[in-house]
Amino acid sequence: MVFITVCTTQQMEKSIKLKIEKFQEEGEEYFVATSDNLEGLVAEGKTIEEVVEIPQSVVEVLLELEDV
Repeated sequence: MVFITVCTTQQMEKSIKLKIEKFQEEGEEYFVATSDNLEGLVAEGKTIEEVVEIPQSVVEVLLELEDV
C-alpha cells in the first residue's frame, strides 16, 4: 500500500491509500493503482512513480464529486 496526501481546494489535506498491482501483458509490464477510499479512482502507468503521480492530479476532482 502507498499513501498519498492531497490538498483540496478548501486547503484540507486527505490521505488516500493506493493499492498498486503489477501486470504483464504481451511482454509489456505496467502498474494499476486503485483505492478503496475513493470510489472510481483507477490509474495506470508504466512505472510505480507514474501510477502514484496520476492520482495526485485527479483526486481533487474525485473528492469534489464525492461531496456532491
